[in-house]
Amino acid sequence: MLDLATWRTASEAHEERADALTADHRGRRLRGEQHPIEDFLFTYYPFKPAELRRWHPGAAVALEDARERAEWRYYGVDSEGVATVDLAAFFEKRGQTVTYVERLLEATLDRTPQFGCFGLHEWAMVYRLTPEETRHTRLPLRIGHAATDAVVESHTIGCSHFDAYRFFTPAAAPLNRLAPTRETQPEMEQAGCLHAGMDIYKWATKLGPIIPGELLLDAFEFARDIRFVDMQASPYDVTGFTNHEGVPLEAIPIETPAGKQEYVRRQRAFAERGNALRGRVLQAIAAAREALAAEL
Repeated sequence: MLDLATWRTASEAHEERADALTADHRGRRLRGEQHPIEDFLFTYYPFKPAELRRWHPGAAVALEDARERAEWRYYGVDSEGVATVDLAAFFEKRGQTVTYVERLLEATLDRTPQFGCFGLHEWAMVYRLTPEETRHTRLPLRIGHAATDAVVESHTIGCSHFDAYRFFTPAAAPLNRLAPTRETQPEMEQAGCLHAGMDIYKWATKLGPIIPGELLLDAFEFARDIRFVDMQASPYDVTGFTNHEGVPLEAIPIETPAGKQEYVRRQRAFAERGNALRGRVLQAIAAAREALAAEL
């Protein structure tokens, strides 16, 4: 049980942190501007800033004097105004999603990370395209189209992530030594994959009120940090852009030995950080399952 003052303080702190994380994006949206790197988190993942700032304590935590949560989805409020997540309603509606995410994250934690892809998925997404056909028309290719194609052709591509592989160009898809599908995702996902790391945020959003607010925002920050590196290692020229701290972005030239070493160094750090987040998501799921069992 959290008393009113305690949970209101936690909720307000969460809202302030969420607002800070989304301030640049919201400002650009008001001005009708777009950021081809950072805004990806709000277009690819359909989770709005207003949803991100909504604080949840997680399963089996009761909030004193929280009658307003009766209007929130998957919450119940008793006659004394105590609010808790309605776990029976949540699992009835989202149970299959919970089971899938649980299976996927457990399998990813059990699998040995792979560090030999060098971010070539982004290169495969522009392979043999004209400048007008690329996804990020505002960003020119750093070494030009012909040289970019040559990098793809001179490497062995081993992309294990379906949601990256599905954006490969028709000419690039046969060059991947793997053939990931949506159905085989739990069997192929591995922690060295940057896109699998970003997707921890997606899974957290899909689990809604059983994910504590701090974990949700930590997953968002992780996805943001990966996104910058993903584009730094891409064939796109990120000159002139900065990260969330205002530091100018520099290319990670994965077509060179030094660039490959730097990419793997970042990749290893992300794998360790991502696995810690995966463990926390699984703990939140386990807490929700335990609390539901206690209610039955």
